[in-house]
Amino acid sequence: MEHVLYYTRKLHAYAGKVLYMNLLGMTLIGLLDGIGIFLLIPLLSVSGLLSIQTSAIPFMGMLDFLKDVSRPVGLLLILGLYFLLVVGQAAIQRNLSLRDVQIHAGFVNHVRMETYQALLQANWSFFIKKRKSDLINSMTNELARVTNGTYVFLQLLASLVFMVIQIGIALWLSAKMTLFVLACGLIMALFSRTFIRKFRMLGTQTSDVARSYIGGITDHFNGIKDIKSNMLEPSRYRWLQNWSVTVAQERYEQAKLGSQSQFYYKAASTLIIAVFIYFSVTLFQTQGEQLLLIIMIFSRLWPRFTGIQSNLEQIAAAIPAFTSLTELQKECMETREVSIGTLDYNQVKPLRIQEGIECKDIYFRYDKNSPIYALEHIQLSIGSNQMTAIIGRSGAGKSTLIDIIMGLLQPDHGQVLIDGVPLTKDNLLRLRKAISYVPQDPFLFNGTIRENLLLMNPNSTEEELWEAIQFAAGEFVSRLPQGLDTLIGDRGVRLSGGERQRLVLARAILRKPSILVLDEATSSLDTENEAKIQEALERLKGTMTIIVIAHRLSTIRNADQVIVLDEGAIVQRGGFNQLAKERGKVFAHLLGSQFQDSTMISQK
Repeated sequence: MEHVLYYTRKLHAYAGKVLYMNLLGMTLIGLLDGIGIFLLIPLLSVSGLLSIQTSAIPFMGMLDFLKDVSRPVGLLLILGLYFLLVVGQAAIQRNLSLRDVQIHAGFVNHVRMETYQALLQANWSFFIKKRKSDLINSMTNELARVTNGTYVFLQLLASLVFMVIQIGIALWLSAKMTLFVLACGLIMALFSRTFIRKFRMLGTQTSDVARSYIGGITDHFNGIKDIKSNMLEPSRYRWLQNWSVTVAQERYEQAKLGSQSQFYYKAASTLIIAVFIYFSVTLFQTQGEQLLLIIMIFSRLWPRFTGIQSNLEQIAAAIPAFTSLTELQKECMETREVSIGTLDYNQVKPLRIQEGIECKDIYFRYDKNSPIYALEHIQLSIGSNQMTAIIGRSGAGKSTLIDIIMGLLQPDHGQVLIDGVPLTKDNLLRLRKAISYVPQDPFLFNGTIRENLLLMNPNSTEEELWEAIQFAAGEFVSRLPQGLDTLIGDRGVRLSGGERQRLVLARAILRKPSILVLDEATSSLDTENEAKIQEALERLKGTMTIIVIAHRLSTIRNADQVIVLDEGAIVQRGGFNQLAKERGKVFAHLLGSQFQDSTMISQK
């Protein structure tokens, strides 16, 4: 319940006075409803349907003037007053309902943006440990359950306000009978704890089922090409079929528990009403008009009782989602690298590298409890406007080193210096603004070439767009019928691998960065596209600091320095030709293996 109260406080902070105005309106509706019940007595009396003494009923003396008017006029006055009360109550209820929707919709967006902002502020280490589909589930299913649970809590408050007013009126009429009914209601509430506990357990199951679905279906569409190519459709179909059986069973259990709960309350409430009427007549010797009023009050209250029980069950089922989202936000805050709430990214000035980047005695490990380091004792200098290549076997720590240089990962020991100044949260965004990053797996949205380019620099002119395109990907874009307005599909699926990579390079250049980072950007390219990217890099040399991770050594022949990593440590450094002459070492081994592979390919 702690997490429910946490989001209730958030709702209070978000809605403020509007929330209190709604609660006040609910109170007014309860009062009008009570007055309407009181008016039914003189209505029945004036109409002649029943002969009721109204002197014992509070406030009925105010209607004594009806004795001096004719029955038709008196009936007309009572009916008119009753009509005005009901219509006024309905009008207020309509206004409150619309305002509730506004509060709910606004609060949904508020929590959604707050959660997304927390995710954006989290550091790269946070995302390494998380499954992407779990985050998607939190931003969709869990978020919907939390905001809906908060809205149900609002309904619960409304029901409680209405109930308190109606009980107050009932106590005024007969304290004994009212306390008797309330005691019966309390006994029912104690028994209801079993249902609430079961609904909470089912809520946890609902979270697990939803998480497994989002995870599985995300993997499915990410790997659809492999699924089609390897004829894996039957296995994926069976997976979804099994999941469907699980979710159907989970829905059935929820419906079954809900129906049991409703049956229990209807049976119990019917029994309580029967016992209540019996004791009212035989034990309390209640007057007929009082009994009639109290029966009417509690006949309207019992649906509220069951509604409150239903609200409590829904909240209990949503508690796992409340817990999940709260813990996610807390974890994001704990791993926050910079605060972006009030930051205008357009005002961030990129760093201009004058001397270079230095890694000073860097140690890093992904598992802080493990004695094994992914990187250790890294001493490295990257000169400004020079091209530095980082190579090594798979798992040597190349990408980890790049992540540390870009400030995505924080070293356990040592520091990164930019022109002699330590990299901290104060200058982290300025460094990021100076970097263009080209990954091995190109990141493209399902849109046009123009839209994908403008992601990097929204203010680019048409001329600047084509300048970047001509630099890295001019030929193939120029040949497209719609040019920059060509749709490239999900993740650029309508383009070849080489075309996607060259488009991402063009986008990187469009930013006019001080530092260009290519993380194995040519490893999956054919010889022709690799040569074109090499040509582009040659033209960029001397204009910016270029850092290249490469498996293919042909990509880095003209690098100013080559850094060789092995098992997390720098084992060689120097120029390409110099390292090639160092026989028996890692670079020569990598070079020899690639030369041998290329020779075998040429012989074939």
